Amino acid sequence: MADTPYLALYRKYRPQTFEDVRGRDTIVRTLKNQIIHDRISHSYLFCGTRGTGKTTIAKIFAKAVNCEHPVDGSPCGECSVCRAIAQDANLNVVEMDAASNNGVDDIRGVIEQVAYSPTLGKKRVYIIDEVHMLSASASNALLKTLEEPPEYAIFILATTEPNRLPITILSRCQRYDFGRLPTATIAGRLREVSDAENLRVEDKALNYIASAADGSMRDGLSLLDQCNAFNYGEEILTYEKTLDILGAVDMSVFSDLYRKIIGQDPAGALDILDRILLQGRELMQFIADFISFLRNLMMLMVSAKASSGIDVSDENMSRLKADAASGDISAVLRLVRLFSELTERVRFSANRRILTEAAIIRACLPATDMDADAMEERMRVLEEQFVRGERIIAGLERRIAQGTVVSAAPGAAQAAPGTGFTAPAGTAAPEPKTEIKKIKPDALPDDLRSVVAAWPKLLTGLAGYLKAELSRAKLSLGGNNQLIILFSNYIAADSFNQDEEKRKELEDYLAERTGMRIPLEYRSLDNEGQQVDNILDLSDKVAMDIEVDDDTSDDED
Repeated sequence: MADTPYLALYRKYRPQTFEDVRGRDTIVRTLKNQIIHDRISHSYLFCGTRGTGKTTIAKIFAKAVNCEHPVDGSPCGECSVCRAIAQDANLNVVEMDAASNNGVDDIRGVIEQVAYSPTLGKKRVYIIDEVHMLSASASNALLKTLEEPPEYAIFILATTEPNRLPITILSRCQRYDFGRLPTATIAGRLREVSDAENLRVEDKALNYIASAADGSMRDGLSLLDQCNAFNYGEEILTYEKTLDILGAVDMSVFSDLYRKIIGQDPAGALDILDRILLQGRELMQFIADFISFLRNLMMLMVSAKASSGIDVSDENMSRLKADAASGDISAVLRLVRLFSELTERVRFSANRRILTEAAIIRACLPATDMDADAMEERMRVLEEQFVRGERIIAGLERRIAQGTVVSAAPGAAQAAPGTGFTAPAGTAAPEPKTEIKKIKPDALPDDLRSVVAAWPKLLTGLAGYLKAELSRAKLSLGGNNQLIILFSNYIAADSFNQDEEKRKELEDYLAERTGMRIPLEYRSLDNEGQQVDNILDLSDKVAMDIEVDDDTSDDED
């Protein structure tokens, strides 16, 4: 006995009834209700990207309207009509590909067939796929029949580009839009198929395949088929094997690349690219996935609600939030523009690697880029360097005042410990002097109001990344003499609440500058930008001066 020929998974597990369809509940319910209540239209238009169920639902609908024993609007699958349609043996259901049959003569053949009533079943159903490919004359030939067909004729037009259809056709059809399927829906269906085929696949691998399918159920099943073919006979399909088979890259690599770029480390970023290419990864896919990573980062930076619409694992979401909290939206927007432009250049170039390397260097070094986004990035970097220099000098002066700088031999260079600052040769440090370290008192409410008034001046001495995060925050006075720092989003607030080292750096800095111990609390605003718990915003309500304990600061009038 001959073996049963192998069928691709997307063909083998193509839904045969409405109940088998996943992710199209609204469309399915509407069509079933039309069948149950005998309110069937004569023309339908199914719009959507590839692999989202347009032709599948059209065939199920064709079976349902002809089924001898429909069950709740769905075909029984057992009667002779259902079996004939499933085997493409029923002449009353005609499927036509308009991409290869787009002439006026092809449509005239359909019009001639419509004149004959069905021989088996109740309706004649014409499924015209890629209908936007019909020529202008073919579309005009279809119009009259589409508007006033015989009562037994139903036209189902499917297209991926409804914008290319003439308005005269659009206005004659009931339109149903098939959007991209959610990743979770595709992953659930892949798990069902894997279990039915006795395939052992890690959940992480299935989730990645579902994400790579980009909303297409057919693409997801095809990718699963491809991975299974590679892993056939082995114990389990792992996430790492899936990445190797599909030429994909783990999201942690994109996070590392982003941090190298933000840290202006072109050598490190190019090393990541080199390792990726040595592993045989596809360059175009790598660029596209990195842009997707940047998009997720951008969405998290501008909206606290965005995390619910990003299809990544909990582990990757934590990494994204950390990158979003430490990054700058203008820098991310610049990277999105730069790598989007790279996509177009690489597509038609024979020097893909060189162009990608050049783009990465431009991303790491804003000074090599002359557009407005890069200018803003260069200004930000220069500001950070200036503030860092001010802090080094201030630190050296404090150490000299406290007597922690030891005199060197005559003519030797003098370095301040931990500052990286070297005094010019031939200069000697002042004589060490001792100073009794003062115990800093707790701040009182009036003191906190003074701190609020002097906040912009206090920020000037902070490190660049701390200054950038705090400059957009608001200040409020809470209970127990606490200074509450209110951030516009929860990511920035969490970055302080979860990072003890960052909190300590800020608290020590404020104690050093003001001479007081200031208890701090970090919170975020709600979605409307209003303050939580009815806390009073002090930013615009106080106008006191504070004497800042900093020898480098200018005297105010």
